[in-house]
Amino acid sequence: MDLYSIDYVSLESKWIHDREGVNMAYLGETIKKLGFGMMRLPQKDGKIDIEQTKKMVDLFMAAGFTYFDTAWAYNGSEDAVRQALVERYPRESYQLATKNAAWINCKTKEEAQSQLEVSLKQTGAGYFDYYLLHNLGESRTQYFDQFDLWNWVQEKKKEGILRHVGFSFHSTPDELEEILIAHPEMEFVQLQINYADWENPAVCSRACYEIARKYGKPVIIMEPVKGGMLATPPQQVIDVLKQAEPDMSSASWAVRFAADLDGVITVLSGMSNIEQMQDNLSYMKTFKKLSAQERQTILLVQEVLNQISLIPCTSCNYCSKVCPMDIGVSGSFTAMNYLMLYGSKEIALGQEGWLVGGHGKKHANECIKCGKCEEACPQHIQIRKELENVSHAFFAE
Repeated sequence: MDLYSIDYVSLESKWIHDREGVNMAYLGETIKKLGFGMMRLPQKDGKIDIEQTKKMVDLFMAAGFTYFDTAWAYNGSEDAVRQALVERYPRESYQLATKNAAWINCKTKEEAQSQLEVSLKQTGAGYFDYYLLHNLGESRTQYFDQFDLWNWVQEKKKEGILRHVGFSFHSTPDELEEILIAHPEMEFVQLQINYADWENPAVCSRACYEIARKYGKPVIIMEPVKGGMLATPPQQVIDVLKQAEPDMSSASWAVRFAADLDGVITVLSGMSNIEQMQDNLSYMKTFKKLSAQERQTILLVQEVLNQISLIPCTSCNYCSKVCPMDIGVSGSFTAMNYLMLYGSKEIALGQEGWLVGGHGKKHANECIKCGKCEEACPQHIQIRKELENVSHAFFAE
């Protein structure tokens, strides 16, 4: 297909349809649209580099940005927040968010609730502007139900310890809708949204965003640069972006795509050094909605990504229902597609570790090649062959 013969009129119409939303005031509307995600802070000698983090916080605050995101589960991050932010700036001058991961080694509600006390102690913040039930979806949601954390966070909100309560989410649009119907008291949702995952069936960025907006929930966006991969995208993508704006970084297109959506509280960027901070500030300090031509550029990039040869897995997981070895087929294929798209084995292995081993599944190299999966696959994928390719890519000695 000729990439430059795409019907821009129909694509632009689709974009406008995708972006339809209600123009109304919402929680966090006045917060500037770049948030400091403090999961991937700079490192020195195997620890968070506090001095560099302080400089990054200073640049961020000086540019008028005020939203900081950390979590109980982010090793060392809350303590870094205390040293770099809380002890150096008036409490009312910024918004601080942290999270409760009840599914991590919690056997009782007391253990789950104690994460808030730890977060308060580690940050020294006194209260949290935004508090999230962390990483809902799949088997993880049951812990928040079992420990009745939904009512507990409302009690803490009444006490003034928590100002606003929501949740972060990694699963299907249907499950997101179920949670929002069951818990209309939740004030916001944090979702993985980026232009590469907009129609990705393994992530469903657009569909999840539309569910959140359907129920009137403002959205905090995480992973706008897809863990750094859209900062260094495939060369075909770089060529399109540089032709459109030679002086703009690849990351800037990803962050601005997310910030352009309606109902966004802020877009979290996990900045790891001063250079990344400076780049983000250079275009977000005076952020404006994308122009029609800029939207066309992103639509073209999405088309380019769609044409890169990938395993056509839709993550329906019919194969897993019949696999006698309980192989993590869809997770293996998602990781392999990451490798083919972005060329980073380290990031792809991280995806494989989470989507396969992290979900209790066995790895591709444990396949016994029985073929039952291929009989169940509606996409007619040669699963045994593709799993062998995954094994060679990730596990060959």
